[in-house]
Amino acid sequence: MSVTRCIGFLINPIAGMGGRVGLKGTDDMIDEAQSLGAQPIAQQRAAEALNELVSLLQASPLPLHWLTCAGDMGEAVLKTAGVSQEAIEIVHAVTGQSSAKDTQLVVQRFLQHGAELIVFCGGDGTARDICSIVENKVPILGIPSGVKMFSGVFGTNPVRSAQTINAFLRNRLNTAQAEVLDLDEASYRAGEWKVRLYHAAMTPFEPKHMQAAKAMIENADDAAVKDGIAEYLLEQFRHDSSMLVLLGAGSTVESVADRWGIGNTLLGIDAVVNGKLVGSDLNEQQLLELLEKFKTRKLVLSPIGAQGFVLGRGNLQLSPAVVRAIGSRNIMVIATPAKLARTPVLRFDTGDAELDRELAANGFIRVITGYRRRRLVKTML
Repeated sequence: MSVTRCIGFLINPIAGMGGRVGLKGTDDMIDEAQSLGAQPIAQQRAAEALNELVSLLQASPLPLHWLTCAGDMGEAVLKTAGVSQEAIEIVHAVTGQSSAKDTQLVVQRFLQHGAELIVFCGGDGTARDICSIVENKVPILGIPSGVKMFSGVFGTNPVRSAQTINAFLRNRLNTAQAEVLDLDEASYRAGEWKVRLYHAAMTPFEPKHMQAAKAMIENADDAAVKDGIAEYLLEQFRHDSSMLVLLGAGSTVESVADRWGIGNTLLGIDAVVNGKLVGSDLNEQQLLELLEKFKTRKLVLSPIGAQGFVLGRGNLQLSPAVVRAIGSRNIMVIATPAKLARTPVLRFDTGDAELDRELAANGFIRVITGYRRRRLVKTML
């Protein structure tokens, strides 16, 4: 007879809301995010993971006891996914908007009630709050839903998170130490990149399904390489003065803008036509409106070092609707050889599983690595 396993399950209801409206995070920004029309996404991401997990458990039953919060912080999604009321124990109820203190209190109760694994849906800030209580007492695993997810405790997407949970509960996986990083959102919105290591957490280790912590990768020769990439792209875009060129986030793309003499947004999405900036730090709606005006368009992106995410981490403004409007064939990925040496696969987590499969369908993607230099890099979901 199988032993009942005990899981703590927590959703940060506001995680990721600021992404599509261009706020680069939701910490202390929930009112502004809502005023801009931001919609919750964490429940949807959590439901995707739980639906997969429930399907796996139906194929091979395993008794589970779920510790969670009332309503939107866990209970509602568990019930919608088909988890029986008898298997759910409510350990906390929130009045009004949830906070970091609620997360920490819930985690304390998870530990008191014997949780063997804490599963959460959120971003780096949620991981920080959990680790401040858990330390290394039990492993944690994140269903990715935040705007910024640089830590190594997240699945690469909700389905992979569920598959990792299932394998861990069946004793097929060991745990490993993973870095919990967080970016200062106030600095982030001001265009400064301040990432700090906060904790080393235990997490189920499945290298194909769990994302690596972001790595900052730079070689001495990178400046010259980036100049070569910028010159090559400039040659491509000179042929069509009416082309809309969207520039993604990150220092690699910033170097392209610098070479072109354009003052872009380091951590946002900018628009260029005929060498001139026509839109800065654009959100999802602004991008969609701009795309309606131009028949030809290109999107220039660079993957996150070590993690390999091209879409779905730090650029949620590029929603499935925006990516489809641009067209997958019009996405240009750039990276230096030094970055690719530490980034063996490229990933997509747009929030639309069908679109992710389309983007990764060929198994490889061409990456511009220098002046007239390209390399095929493996893709993986």
